[in-house]
Amino acid sequence: MYRNLTIRQKQIVWAWAFLAVPVIFYAVIRFYPTGNAILISFQNWNLLGDRTWAGLENYAKLWNDPVFWRVFKNTFVYLLLGTPISLVLSFIIAYHLDKLRFMHGFLRVLYFLPFMTSAVAMAWVWRWFYQDVPIGLFNNILASFGIPQIKFLQSTTNALPAVLAPAVWAGLGFQVIIFMAGLRAIPASYYEAAKIDGVGWFTVLTQITLPLLRPTIVFIVVFSSIGFLRIFDHVFNMTTNNPGGPLNATKPLVLMIYDTAFNGFDMGYAAAQTVVLFTILLIVSLIQLRLLRSTE
Repeated sequence: MYRNLTIRQKQIVWAWAFLAVPVIFYAVIRFYPTGNAILISFQNWNLLGDRTWAGLENYAKLWNDPVFWRVFKNTFVYLLLGTPISLVLSFIIAYHLDKLRFMHGFLRVLYFLPFMTSAVAMAWVWRWFYQDVPIGLFNNILASFGIPQIKFLQSTTNALPAVLAPAVWAGLGFQVIIFMAGLRAIPASYYEAAKIDGVGWFTVLTQITLPLLRPTIVFIVVFSSIGFLRIFDHVFNMTTNNPGGPLNATKPLVLMIYDTAFNGFDMGYAAAQTVVLFTILLIVSLIQLRLLRSTE
């Protein structure tokens, strides 16, 4: 049969043969677990017994669960605070670092180093920073100026910003590198023309740099948003004694899924939470595609 095919048909066969491996791999790794999770969200299962059909029971439980809505709010606080803060900081650093020539490579590596560091190790170092006197670095500094110590991780008000700070810091390096790549891609002729015309730096920034960086900004915003929606390592390791505490003040949706599945052994309820998170991430991805189309 193969011998009777035309050259064009043989090319198509070989193309599908080579594509089959990644397609099958992606289906097994992505599509099957996703479909199975959606199915489990309509069932009751404790990992040991048989699965029983529950219908919309898990979603009704989710809707009436005050802890879920607190966690849902926390997740979007991470998103709405972390994304703009990291975006502004990384742009400011990249903008000034791009103009610096002295020790440029060393400083660029220095900023990128936190991104390569283990999130677990980083979280424990920051946890040490936040401890009370005489252990914690920050409270020792405050005490040296006669300022009362702050309960960073034990306060329902301060805990979430305290956890968010190292998460923002950890991602700055990657975003700075991406911004610098975007800045280097802008033709120098635009800046030369603006200089000849006597245009001020603020006008250059708002009328040349930022508009031409729009695709870069969209990519960083979406990449950062997905990261903050899936935040887990920093929260789990910085609140190990009371994961997501105090009083669920720092618990994100991913940590609630983990806790429900592997501490509460309620896989159906955890799967329903996973479907909600998947839906949120899907919406963010669709917004990304829409924004990317508008930048072309």
